Amino acid sequence: MKTLDRDFYNRDSLIVAKELLGKVLVREINGQKIFVKIVETEAYMGITDKAAHSYGGRRTPRVEVMYGGPGVSYVFLVYGMYYCFNIVTREKGNPQAVLIRAAEPVEGFDLMAQHRFKKTCSQLIKSQIKGLTNGPGKLCRALLIDKSLNGEDLCGNTLYVEDGENEKFNIVSSTRIGVDYAEEAKDYPWRFYIEDNPYVSVK
Repeated sequence: MKTLDRDFYNRDSLIVAKELLGKVLVREINGQKIFVKIVETEAYMGITDKAAHSYGGRRTPRVEVMYGGPGVSYVFLVYGMYYCFNIVTREKGNPQAVLIRAAEPVEGFDLMAQHRFKKTCSQLIKSQIKGLTNGPGKLCRALLIDKSLNGEDLCGNTLYVEDGENEKFNIVSSTRIGVDYAEEAKDYPWRFYIEDNPYVSVK
């Protein structure tokens, strides 16, 4: 499958967040690859979005990567223990991003099972299989995405996104998760997911 190029990411986050659904996120680790289908995203619209880390033009060492241009990763830690993987969009100086909230495993099940549960896939119970990648922190743990990949070029060969199978599905939009602090922005319907996919984090 074709790897998405930088022009794909150099667009409004609302567009990219929807068009990433069904695409395949690839993680290469020591010559082995994990493939997962993106099934849930959230758009963060930068300077004007009170839920975004870059709201109001905030620039800190943590968010600086979002100002550098499209097609790189923005990885941050929440609650001191869970990493979240975001894809930076828009041109340099316009700090928008898309959070990858959940994905459906495609290949590399044993690697993901080992990273998440220290087991092989055949040793997992049904709830553990569903729980491999159905949330942003779970996804990062399954794919070994941590702060070392902050700023990673997504047009490279370590962490990248490929075209999907052009399957047909319905996209559901809802409010974003965990942004109750964001005043009116908490009500924006900027979370998108594939309808009826079992790996969506919250229905």
